[in-house]
Amino acid sequence: MTDRGRLPGRRIGGEWRFSRAEIHQWFEEKIGASGERELDEVDRVLDLQDKKETPEPFEISDLLKPDCIFVPFMAKTKRSVIDKICQQTAMTGRLWEAEKMADALRSREALHPTALDNGVALLHPRRPIPSIMGEPFLALGITYAGIPFGGPRGALTDIFFLIGSMSEAMHLRLLARLSRLIQQDDFLTALREAESPESAWKSIAEFDHNMS
Repeated sequence: MTDRGRLPGRRIGGEWRFSRAEIHQWFEEKIGASGERELDEVDRVLDLQDKKETPEPFEISDLLKPDCIFVPFMAKTKRSVIDKICQQTAMTGRLWEAEKMADALRSREALHPTALDNGVALLHPRRPIPSIMGEPFLALGITYAGIPFGGPRGALTDIFFLIGSMSEAMHLRLLARLSRLIQQDDFLTALREAESPESAWKSIAEFDHNMS
């Protein structure tokens, strides 16, 4: 895969060397572009890893509480989306340092936008930052209209998830589960029609449960 340019790596002294950060980013991008069969394989691999380590909770409806759902989310620019979702999450006590998270999100977006062509962005720092969080969390903001956020082919974005993981393993599992959820058109429609945090949470819990 490396010889064909499909996997990031470099040859040093006749041997291949791989950066953990680059491989992590590559895997994130693969998850985001995966279909149902590929995501099943991701779950299988992560389940094998859980047998070696203590599993961490990753249910979407357990980590994404109504007080971290912002409907409507009043932001009109990429910068304001990042600043406001961090600030409003910090007000719940789950995120301790909003500015540090916002800076980490901007660095990640500069590296590669997290916006997808279905109008969803999966915001997260390059690496988990457990020192600035009270607990693992998810946050969600839904704007009235789509805004430019770096989506493929100029696609606009109106649904913004913020992933706050305590470890890389938990981050990848959450990313895979969210990717599976947002591939369902009915799920995205339900989110866009939600009139309150409670109704959005109810839709998330229902679709997440049915997917299990």
